[in-house]
Amino acid sequence: MSMSLRNLLEKTEKKTLQVGVVGLGYVGLPLAVEFARYGIRVTGIEANAEKVKRVLAGSSYVLDVESSELERHVKNGLLHATSDYSVIRDLDAISICVPTPLNKTGDPDITFILSARDEILKYAHPGLLLILESTTYPGTTEELIVPALEEKGFTVGEDVFVAFSPERVDPGNPVYQTHNTPKVVGGHSENCLKAALAVYGKIIENPVPVSSTRAAELAKLLENTFRSINIGLVNELAIMCHLLNVDVWEVIGAAATKPFGFMPFYPGPGLGGHCIPIDPIYLSWKLKTLKYRARFIELADEVNGHMPDYVVNRVAMALNEHRCALKGSKILVLGVSYKRDIDDPRESPSLDIIEQLGRHGSLVDYHDPFIASIRIGNESRASVPLTEERVAGSDAVVICTDHSAVDYGMIVRCAKLVFDARNATKTFGNPSNVVKL
Repeated sequence: MSMSLRNLLEKTEKKTLQVGVVGLGYVGLPLAVEFARYGIRVTGIEANAEKVKRVLAGSSYVLDVESSELERHVKNGLLHATSDYSVIRDLDAISICVPTPLNKTGDPDITFILSARDEILKYAHPGLLLILESTTYPGTTEELIVPALEEKGFTVGEDVFVAFSPERVDPGNPVYQTHNTPKVVGGHSENCLKAALAVYGKIIENPVPVSSTRAAELAKLLENTFRSINIGLVNELAIMCHLLNVDVWEVIGAAATKPFGFMPFYPGPGLGGHCIPIDPIYLSWKLKTLKYRARFIELADEVNGHMPDYVVNRVAMALNEHRCALKGSKILVLGVSYKRDIDDPRESPSLDIIEQLGRHGSLVDYHDPFIASIRIGNESRASVPLTEERVAGSDAVVICTDHSAVDYGMIVRCAKLVFDARNATKTFGNPSNVVKL
């Protein structure tokens, strides 16, 4: 065991370890709070000055972090935030939790990872553990992080340590959060794995070691590819059920009674969020560089990406049945977050649906109890109050996100027409004014 590893492990055991988290978003801030909760000093490094200001004020902007707890850790001196990377000189371990979106051509955009890496390299020192959490394509850690450290004169696995441990955050999940969600950890070497497991083992109930960073990277992509493909399957099933005049929700419910060999997934207006619509494309892109086409991924992406168009077409058909054209109709969209009871509209299919309805000449409002305003293209929109008068005055109400706080009984009672893309009205039987996906 190298002296650097021995020192790192001793600091971890004595809680004298100082940790940094690069990126204080929905992944990084909960992770930083977990370190502080255990009694380890943690510094968040965040480029957004407003987020730094809010953290230092103990004001949380992440659904899964209570402001009261954040404020307590800040006041106790266990959690600090800054935009200055030079604090790395005094840190022993760093977790990189920055976004990994797709660029305009649909290729992986790893500029945030590269920017964080380059800043860290300026202040890297012997004994430092660097853990990448950002979801990315297999090979990123060993191709982009390890060589950069070695070019600076470090020996990875001896005087510095590198690992990949993919985030598994499920925003708004009341049961599984950062500390009790099993966490996959892959090290560049045996010593790297030991270092990462020692640090994360203090705050995570069940670390799951794998043989390499590449295996850990691929495990994360498999998780979300599995969901993307199965959601694509049931989305296509919904289209087929409509053509066959069968209730897709009834079909899935009946199939789900089988106690083995079946796992229910449910259709909807499309995929949203930062992970499921994007992560499989990282894997597909990587395989293209190896002259292989990931056909299941591409097909699921095609089906899921088409769902907002399908919803708009179905709404138009339903309006026609009520002798109303899409152009000029007043439409109220319920929900713009990508899933229920969270405040995150990233990649939400609701945004595409609103944009398309507007392009067809509809007068569109939205209501979302979690999101006060959104920007679609160059236009800013505000959530409207959900009143009986507004519902009754709309030509159609389109349920895109099934927030639990919404009174769907009132919606069904007052609306002329409801298009339910989430089966939110399931408890009200089959009213004549409700059309389901």
